[in-house]
Amino acid sequence: MAIIPITVYGDKILRQKAQPVKQVTDELIVKIKNMLDSMHNANGVGLAANQVGYRESIFVIDLKGVEGYKDFKPVVMINPEILLESDEKIIYEEGCLSLPTLRADVERAEEIKVKYIDTDEKEKEIDADDFFARVILHEYDHLIGKMIPDRVAADIKKKLQGDLTKIMNREVEIDYEITEK
Repeated sequence: MAIIPITVYGDKILRQKAQPVKQVTDELIVKIKNMLDSMHNANGVGLAANQVGYRESIFVIDLKGVEGYKDFKPVVMINPEILLESDEKIIYEEGCLSLPTLRADVERAEEIKVKYIDTDEKEKEIDADDFFARVILHEYDHLIGKMIPDRVAADIKKKLQGDLTKIMNREVEIDYEITEK
């Protein structure tokens, strides 16, 4: 498959709402494989379609490199919908392939229920908790045009502004390809 450059903060597609998938086609399967290859190439654990310039409502997750998830099988969620978020929240430091070098504490629900369609066009509903829930919520945010800076307090966002500007201007050193300015 192909490794596609990652879109970064400032790229317009990251602020656009993803388009629902009407049918899983061979072309869509190729895009999903490209997403998985691109995510693995950048050492990510999750990737939303708009992070590689696709407009479909899809994200991929692979946690097998994360401690405690060695038997994890990659998950593809098409047209995901968050059905339930627990009242219990956890603050944890997050990073993002579209925000290279930036990390920030983000509060998210500890447990969620999500509904989605798999690549066989079967509707699935799963409960997720801890890190898996966090990654789902992070990737889901991408599909609705949100990113880490939208999830932090205004004073923290202000502190991140210098890093955000460097990312927008492609003034960061990373070991994976990003889109051109």
